[in-house]
Amino acid sequence: MATTEGARASWSGKWAFILAAAASAVGLGNMWRFPYLAAKYGGGTFLLTYLVLVFTFGVSLLLLETALGRKTGQSAIGAFSSFGKKFTFIGVLASAVPFIITPYYCIIGGWVTKYTVSYLGAGPEALADGGGFFSGFITSNVESYIWMLVFMALVFVVVGLGVKGGIEKANLVMMPALIVMAIAIAIYTLTMPGALDGALYYLTPDFSKFSPELVISALGQMFYSLSLAMGIMITYGSYLNKKESLTSSVVRVGGFDIGVSFLAGLMIVPAAFVAMGSGEAVASSAGPSLMFITLPSVFVDMQGMAAIIGFVFFLLVLFAALTSAISLTETLVSIVQDGMKCTRKKALGIVIAFVVIAGVFINGGYNVLSFIEPLGAGSSMLDFADFISNSVMMPIVALLTCVFVGWIIKPKTIIDEVEASGPFKAASAWTIMIKFIAPVLVTVILVAYVAAQFGLFSM
Repeated sequence: MATTEGARASWSGKWAFILAAAASAVGLGNMWRFPYLAAKYGGGTFLLTYLVLVFTFGVSLLLLETALGRKTGQSAIGAFSSFGKKFTFIGVLASAVPFIITPYYCIIGGWVTKYTVSYLGAGPEALADGGGFFSGFITSNVESYIWMLVFMALVFVVVGLGVKGGIEKANLVMMPALIVMAIAIAIYTLTMPGALDGALYYLTPDFSKFSPELVISALGQMFYSLSLAMGIMITYGSYLNKKESLTSSVVRVGGFDIGVSFLAGLMIVPAAFVAMGSGEAVASSAGPSLMFITLPSVFVDMQGMAAIIGFVFFLLVLFAALTSAISLTETLVSIVQDGMKCTRKKALGIVIAFVVIAGVFINGGYNVLSFIEPLGAGSSMLDFADFISNSVMMPIVALLTCVFVGWIIKPKTIIDEVEASGPFKAASAWTIMIKFIAPVLVTVILVAYVAAQFGLFSM
C-alpha cells in the first residue's frame, strides 16, 4: 500500500482489478462497432466467432500483459527495460499508443456528454434531424471544445483521486449502473413492434455469412476492445497483489467484455432493425453515424419515452467512455511517474497539459484546421490518430510482445509469475498460442486493417 505520494499505487483486491480491467475493456467500441459488425456478419455467427477468439487469443494476451506488469511492478517502458535496455523500445512503442488515443477518445467522449445533456435540454426531436445537429456540433468553433474539456475534467478528477479513492470507487458505481441500464434498455427495446425480428436476426447464426472477413473483423474488434497492446494491462497488472489469481481474473475480464458487447447488440440491433427494416440496412451504419445519427432517429419514435430512453442510453455510453478514458489516463500517469521518478501529482499535471493541448489540436481538424486531410479527402486528424494507433501501432506492439515473451525471455518467465498465485493448467496451450498462433493472428490484423484503409481489402 502506498505510504508516500511518490510510492506506487495498488488495488485493494482481485475484484478491484477485475472491475478496472473490465471497465477499460468496455468502451465506445462495444457500443457502436460490435452491433454493426454483428449485423453485418450474420448475427449469431459473429457472436460465436467472437466468443471463441476472446477465450483463446484474447485471454492469452491479457494474461501475458497482466503477468508482465505484476512481475516487474512497472508500467510498459520499465517492464520491458527491466529485461535489458535493448528492449526498452517495445515499451516506448506500447506507451506511445495511449498518448495518441487518449486525446481523441476524450473528444468523442465530449460528443457523448453533449448528447446526454441534450436529451434533457434540446429534446429528442432536435437530435433526430438526419445528422444536422451532429455535424453542426462537431464543426463548431467553441461548443465542441467546451464539451471535450467537460469530459476531460470528469476523467482528470477521478484519476486525481487515486487508484483506490478514485478509479476503484468510480468503477464500483459506473460498471454495475452501465450493466443495469443496458439490460433495461434492451428489455424495453424488445417490446417495440418488430423488434423481436431484429433480435432473432441478431441471435440466430447465419453460417452462410462465415468468411475470412468475418474472422478478421471479429479478431480486430476483440483485439481493440480488450485494451491490448496499449500498456493498460501492464500498468494495471503492476498494481496487482502477488497472491491474486491471474488466470481467473483475466477470464472474468474477457467475460465482462463479451457480456457488455452482447447487451449492446441486443439494445441496438433490434432498435435499429425496427427503424431500418433489415439487418443489411443496420449493417450499413457504423461508428459515429450509428450512434449519433441513426439511434436518435430510432429513439424519437418511442412515443412519450423518447427523452428518457435517449438520456439513459447516452448516459450508459458516457459511463462506458469514461471508464475507458480513465484507464487510458491512469496508464499515462503511471508511465510518466515511472519514467520521471516523480510524484503522482506532478505526473498527473503533465498528463493533463498534454491531453488538453493534443485534444484541442486534433479537435481543430473538424473546424479551424479542417483543411488538413491526412488520409485523403474527407478524413480528419482524429481519423488519422485512430488509424495510426489502432491499425498500425497496436498490432506491431502485440507482435513484438509475443516475440519477446515467446522467443527471447521464454514463456516460462511468465508461467512462473502466473503459477506464483495458483495453478496454470493451460500453460502448454498458452505457450503454443504466444509462440506460434498469436503472432500470425496479429500479423493478419495489421495487414488487413492497413489494406482496408487504402481500399485494398473489404471489411
